[in-house]
Amino acid sequence: MKIGILGPHGTYSEKAAKQWNEKATLQFYDDIFDTVDALLRNEVDYSIVPIENSLEGSITLTLDLLLEYELRITGEVIVQIKNCLLSRGKIEDIKIIMSHPQPLSQCRKYLKNNFKGIEIRSDLSTSHAAKLASGSKEIAAIASAESAKIYGLKILDENIQDIPENFTRFIVVGKIPPAPTGNDKTSIIVYLEKNKPGALYEILGEFADKNIDLTKIESRPTKKALGDYVFYIDIKGNIEDKAIKDAISRIKGKAGMLKILGSYPAAK
Repeated sequence: MKIGILGPHGTYSEKAAKQWNEKATLQFYDDIFDTVDALLRNEVDYSIVPIENSLEGSITLTLDLLLEYELRITGEVIVQIKNCLLSRGKIEDIKIIMSHPQPLSQCRKYLKNNFKGIEIRSDLSTSHAAKLASGSKEIAAIASAESAKIYGLKILDENIQDIPENFTRFIVVGKIPPAPTGNDKTSIIVYLEKNKPGALYEILGEFADKNIDLTKIESRPTKKALGDYVFYIDIKGNIEDKAIKDAISRIKGKAGMLKILGSYPAAK
């Protein structure tokens, strides 16, 4: 089995992939789009990409890709994020701090309080920032402790995120639907073509009437017009469950578009 993930070595995506299947062969890509595209081009059997963080919210690119392409969610993984400040040199040597935009946002207060006047740069991934930091004492990276070992860096400070409880949810995107487990989630996208009063309430009411638990609902612009949205909904249960199947069937007649992203085992 080959899994596509965001690289290089040392990313939290790599950690997520190993949590999901520690024996799989990993293929590294430069960004989320390339990671998903690798699956569409059959270079890999699965792709694992981040979809939401407990501090910073959803990864909008991942949401957009789920809407734009025919992708199936086949699993999810939750990884605890422990951001560390890594460098070859000492704190006083640092002139540039680099990381992926998400960790930079997660450590916003820390950076403001401790590194005023220091240049902050966004990078493709935490591990790529660590790789660059290995080439200069003036560059520090916000990345994982694993990246420090891989790229020969010192951990100058650890657990530097503004809120200690920091988790990222990753989705596994594949082509073969998993068998029901009894502890599943189902993800769908709904578009309300006619923006009439109570339209969203009608959709949600179908789930409420059947006592179906919604674990997440989020709006995202369609990019067609201002105020035009699609809704991403996560449901507790499997699409094969009678109650969910009936609710989905009724929603299809009320929505402008309904896209089923898949049913998959819920992360522990």
